[in-house]
Amino acid sequence: MSNYLANNDDRPTAPKRRRKLWVASGVAGLTGVVSIAAVGVAGAGAVGGTDGLKWSTAQQVSRDGDQGDTGHDGKKKDRDRHDERAKEVPCDTDKLIEAITLANNRNGATLKLAEHCTYKLTRHDKWGNGLPKITQPITLKGEKTKIERDATAKPFRILNVGPGGELTLKGLTIKGGQTAPAKKVSAPEPRETWSQFSGSGAATDAVQGGKPLATALQAGPTAAAEPPAKIDAPATPATAQVDGEQEWQSDEQVEADGNWEPGRFDGAGLLVQPGGRADVFDTEFVDNQSGASGGAVANYGQTRIDESKVADNTAFLFGGGILNVGVLEIEKSVVKNNQAIIGGAGISNGLVKFKPYQGKLHHAGIDNGTLYVKKSEIEGNETTGFGGGILDIGGQTSVKHSKVSDNTALIAGGGILAAKKSQLTLAHTTVAKNTTAGVGGGLAVVDWSTATVDDSVIKDNVAGFFGAGLFNDDSKTTLRNTEVTGNRAVGPHATGAGIFNKGGWVYLTKTKVAHNTATNKPGGVFTTNDGVVLDDKSVITDNRPTNCLGSPVIPDGCFG
Repeated sequence: MSNYLANNDDRPTAPKRRRKLWVASGVAGLTGVVSIAAVGVAGAGAVGGTDGLKWSTAQQVSRDGDQGDTGHDGKKKDRDRHDERAKEVPCDTDKLIEAITLANNRNGATLKLAEHCTYKLTRHDKWGNGLPKITQPITLKGEKTKIERDATAKPFRILNVGPGGELTLKGLTIKGGQTAPAKKVSAPEPRETWSQFSGSGAATDAVQGGKPLATALQAGPTAAAEPPAKIDAPATPATAQVDGEQEWQSDEQVEADGNWEPGRFDGAGLLVQPGGRADVFDTEFVDNQSGASGGAVANYGQTRIDESKVADNTAFLFGGGILNVGVLEIEKSVVKNNQAIIGGAGISNGLVKFKPYQGKLHHAGIDNGTLYVKKSEIEGNETTGFGGGILDIGGQTSVKHSKVSDNTALIAGGGILAAKKSQLTLAHTTVAKNTTAGVGGGLAVVDWSTATVDDSVIKDNVAGFFGAGLFNDDSKTTLRNTEVTGNRAVGPHATGAGIFNKGGWVYLTKTKVAHNTATNKPGGVFTTNDGVVLDDKSVITDNRPTNCLGSPVIPDGCFG
């Protein structure tokens, strides 16, 4: 065994900036209901108690006194940005719209929503927002309170935080938001997108076709494909009056008006634009559906999600639960049972910008983000592409004291996938019982990415081909004081159940690779080069049918 003690301390010090199927909506609008625009005009002139809203004189509203809370940077998070009297909003949707409009006009407010109330949204503005865009510091505080898009309404998101806006949510359920597919976007198939990052798809095809494994593994990533000439996605309707309700502006009209926003079709529950901020506490996002990315939440600014739940949401592209291309903190929360077509079913930290998606729905240069996950569970998410639990594309992701389990990705990275020179850190985290039909059941690190795994467990994951525990492709992964155990590579051509290294570097320090099982040898560690290095306190043992295979091989079957 080598005494070379590898570590990955060249980690980044500064963040980079930079199956539920679609449910067709029914008839929109209710006759005799005032439009959002009309409410805004009326609300601007309402003063004092004449607007039907009660000012509470009994309390100073705070964000429930989190004096001890700190963020990833160790600084106290003050949830009491608006130390002012709360304005009580009755259980009336028009009054909620009016209250938000007034708050935007009056430099912000804290709005106390009715307890056990459902604010049912039936209409939207021309930009596809069910509630007025947040442009000031505004708190929406409820107690088992729902804000829900009516199931018969046409597609629209619930909340949008614009540049300079600051939104705090507390004690709410955000449900049923739905954004339409953008007609200017036609995305490649998930397999085609994945081929930009790794040649594993071509390699598994070659192996199935009878080629030797060594020959098949010579396949590398392909260049990004040009978009098809024909646009197949449904068109966004042009501006029109239907049953007294205004449709979204067409893509052409929005572009002509200069109103293109980052994430125009993202974030069916909540969109946070660049320069905007959202703080989410004790809140649930459920049953939201995005025609693009970010089924529940799309963050392009700064967002914190604390003691909350993101469940049963869907996205056509990336981020079935959450899309992040800004700075996102998730703490003491659950991201569960979300679905995405291309990747990042639970959380997508970054996305691939398809032409002409690039420059239209997103500002140039914004395609990755910084993600912090702490004391949270990412479980039961599913994608037909890659990155079942967490996907990082070209960004920075830190997961600590968390669990990533029971997620599924058809192509690669059932639990976590890092691609496109991304930088991933796992600490005190369990990656367990995740599944892929392809490669990297628990963790996949590809396309010159860097991963550091400390004091963690990668166990009981399943892959149909290579690397049920870890698949490392042209990347650098360091495992320290970590266990890779009980993983299974189950297909007829499957191998390297514990660790599969294709042309990259894997450093093991005080790490155990044991009790992994593959159809073909080895069950423990497979490598195509001499890039797997162990220190003298690491062990590869009790794997079936053998422990190690690759270059170089020493008599005891493992690496020197």
